Amino acid sequence: MPEERPGDILYAALEAFVENGFAATRLEDVAQRAGVSKGTLYLYFESKEALFKAAVRENIVPFLERAEQRVEAYRGPSRDLLAEVMRGWWKDMHESRITGLPKLMVSEASNFPEAARFFFDEVVQRVRGLFARVLRRGIERGEFRPVDIEYTVRVAMAPVVMALIWKHSMVKCQIDAIDADRQLQALIDVLLHGIVREPEEGAPHA
Repeated sequence: MPEERPGDILYAALEAFVENGFAATRLEDVAQRAGVSKGTLYLYFESKEALFKAAVRENIVPFLERAEQRVEAYRGPSRDLLAEVMRGWWKDMHESRITGLPKLMVSEASNFPEAARFFFDEVVQRVRGLFARVLRRGIERGEFRPVDIEYTVRVAMAPVVMALIWKHSMVKCQIDAIDADRQLQALIDVLLHGIVREPEEGAPHA
């Protein structure tokens, strides 16, 4: 049906960008994947850059909105919230069709700076803000040690981004496959042991 075509096009576009890269993806190929003509595609998206931006918004923004709402509504310990947000982000990035986007952006950012800036502003900065909010919450409640929030967020995110890049590079060559669940659990364990404020000696435990 006509009203379904934008969604079909965006789904096809994301698959094409992840599989082929930004430079090699042609609008003709996206249209063919979506089962529409190139002319129909241009009714909705004026350029490949516009198509890329719409595909990212369609496929990533809903994940971010749900995570932000969860953080806003959460009433439990900050350490549990941080672990939950980490697991949710990992699941969304690792198990969904957006899993190849980090590799795409790292490999092609210098050739397509406008697309890179868009991805950084609308995805990377928003994810960083989400994790910073959780860390700030824990510090303000006395649950986390005072840390450099900006760079703790970078340290926390880097292993996940690297795992996704690895998944779409070395693992594609059948080299050094990653047990995703074990890697995530190790990351959460190291992170929490690094930031959780331990009770002072002689102080009553909560």
